[in-house]
Amino acid sequence: MTSLREGGRRRSAQDVTYRFLKQRIAELPRDGGTFLTESEVAQEAGTSRTPVREALLRLEAEGFLEIVPKKGAFVPPISDAEVRAVMEARELVEHWCLRRLLPAGEDFLGELDRLVERQRELIEDPVGFIDCDRAFHRAIVRRAGNAVLAEFYEGLRDRQVRMGLRAVRTGDDRAARVLAEHAAIVDTLRSGDPAKAGEALSAHLASTMAALRLEEQS
Repeated sequence: MTSLREGGRRRSAQDVTYRFLKQRIAELPRDGGTFLTESEVAQEAGTSRTPVREALLRLEAEGFLEIVPKKGAFVPPISDAEVRAVMEARELVEHWCLRRLLPAGEDFLGELDRLVERQRELIEDPVGFIDCDRAFHRAIVRRAGNAVLAEFYEGLRDRQVRMGLRAVRTGDDRAARVLAEHAAIVDTLRSGDPAKAGEALSAHLASTMAALRLEEQS
């Protein structure tokens, strides 16, 4: 039986390898598919193949890659059409959810405030920053109370994480702009004005789309 200490070490190695791989995938060219093998990732990450295998399975479940028997893990290209489709779908879902949750209670607004502050602490950590970004938007979608829509939205964000990581890593002051835009969304929610809240959300999603389109051209 694996001891608690051994289980903790294994979990830590898997988490570290998962974050390394997520960062590695974010750095891959967007216009072509790439194969990664367990052995090369283990060598780059300085770990054994077991946590690499576990991390690859986790990333496959999240939609980042596809494990192809005897070949490795295939990271597909991201097309311009996919970027546009994902962002258009996000806008439809998030606007509907925003209207449903107003007026927002102070407990929920406090949760969003805490997520913005946590994201500020992670501004030098692209993976953590994007994870927190996802938590911020997820909170809005889930608060609307439609479980089917929330599940659909999770799939959209799985597809966008790789796009967002590249934008945060390479974009000029992109992380700082995201923080300001998130704070503006919370402020308008606190005001209770649906029109202003919708405008703040639209401005943020338009800014995100602009950052992703710059990535398309790089």
